[in-house]
Amino acid sequence: MKQEKVALITGASRGIGAETAKLLASKGYAVCVNYRTDHDAAEKVADEIRAMGGRCITAQADVSQADDVEALFARVDQELGTLTVLVNNAAILQSQCRLDEMTAERVNHILSVNVTSCFLCCKAAVLRMSTRHGGQGGTIVNVSSGAARSGSPNEYIDYAASKGAMDTLTKGLSLEVAAEGIRVNGVRPGLIYTEMHASGGEPGRVDRLKSKIPMQRGGEAHEIAEAIYWLASEKSSFSTGSFIDLAGGL
Repeated sequence: MKQEKVALITGASRGIGAETAKLLASKGYAVCVNYRTDHDAAEKVADEIRAMGGRCITAQADVSQADDVEALFARVDQELGTLTVLVNNAAILQSQCRLDEMTAERVNHILSVNVTSCFLCCKAAVLRMSTRHGGQGGTIVNVSSGAARSGSPNEYIDYAASKGAMDTLTKGLSLEVAAEGIRVNGVRPGLIYTEMHASGGEPGRVDRLKSKIPMQRGGEAHEIAEAIYWLASEKSSFSTGSFIDLAGGL
C-alpha cells in the first residue's frame, strides 16, 4: 500500500498558504494548516478540505519560537504521519516606511517571524526527512518574494531583506541536503492579491502598481499555489536550489 503524502504549510489560514493547502489536499496530500492567531480562518480552510474528502488538521503555533515548532511537528508526526512536504509560507510585513524611520524592534520582529521561522521549520523537517537521520526524503518549498530582488525601497526594505535571507537559506540548504533525499526550492511571488497588503497599510497596493507589471495585472494566490505544488511534487524531481519567479514579468 502506497504511503500517504503529508504536507505542513505554515501561515496557511489565508492567502497563498490557504490556496496551497487546498490544492495539495486535492492532489491527495494529508495537510496540516498552521496558523498563529486566526483559529476561525484556519478552521474554514480545513472545513473546505474535509468537504472535498481530504484529511486535514489545524495547528496553532508561532513558528518563530523553537518550542512551538517542536510541538507543531510532533503533532504532524502523531496525527498525520511521516512528513513529506514542508511549505514555509508564514510571513508578515508592517506599515510602509523608509529605513530611516524603522525601529530596531520592528526590524527584529520581521526577521524573527520571516527568517528564524524558516530556519527552525527547515531544521525540524530535515531531521525527519533526511536519509542521514533515517528518513525517506522529502521536499521543502520556501515562499520568498520578488521583493528579495527589488529591495522594496520606500516601503518594506526590512521585509525585502528577510526574503533575501530566505533565498540564501534555500540555496545553501538545498546543497547541504541534496544527497540526503531532500529537495529545497523557492517561489518568488510579485504583486499578488492577498490580505497581506492591508498589513502594510495599503489594501489596494496591487491595483495601484499593476500598470508597472508587463502582464498588466496582479497575480492570484492560486497561481502561486500551482507553482508550489509543482516544486513539492515529483513533477520537479530534478530541481533543487531553484526559484520560480511569479511576477507577471516584473
